[in-house]
Amino acid sequence: MSNNVAAQKRTVAASTKKEGLSVQNLILVAVLIAAGAVLKLTVSSFLSFAGMKPNFMIAMYCLAIILTRPKMLQSVVIGLLVGLVSQLPMLNATPLVNIASEMLGALVCGLLVTAFVKVAADNKAFQNVAAPAIITFLSTVVSGYTFALIAGVAVAHLSPIAVFGVYAVMVFGTATMNAVLAAILTPVLRAVLKR
Repeated sequence: MSNNVAAQKRTVAASTKKEGLSVQNLILVAVLIAAGAVLKLTVSSFLSFAGMKPNFMIAMYCLAIILTRPKMLQSVVIGLLVGLVSQLPMLNATPLVNIASEMLGALVCGLLVTAFVKVAADNKAFQNVAAPAIITFLSTVVSGYTFALIAGVAVAHLSPIAVFGVYAVMVFGTATMNAVLAAILTPVLRAVLKR
């Protein structure tokens, strides 16, 4: 009997459950948020066209979420951090509005990352270019319209329906610029970071 027990193959089940962002992922998130703030302060004004310009803060937190694949709550916290960083006077002309808009944008980003990973996990081309573009576009639209609704209704006293028309070109233009940026940077960062 003891020979049979000794002869049996022993296996150890490794837990693959993700408990949270690793230190390396947290550093990546912090670096991307900081890069987004610096780019928004410096480059964003030069890329302005007809009132539209890339919002590097949104593009960078989308990249952070795409690359690190955090849990939903962690995605929202990333959005909260970006919203708080956006409160610096040089980054924001409308105090506190970015907190809500970036949290919702990050939530949408986290949901879409989770959905696309499940739907097209084996399609590397889609995961490297198309998915980041779609995710960043939709996250920017949600963030942009959340910002526009709060600012448009509270500050400009527009009706919620009017906000969608008035801000459409700006929101969709910015979303397109951010989507192109994400589609370009995601495969580059994945190659550099070996993800």
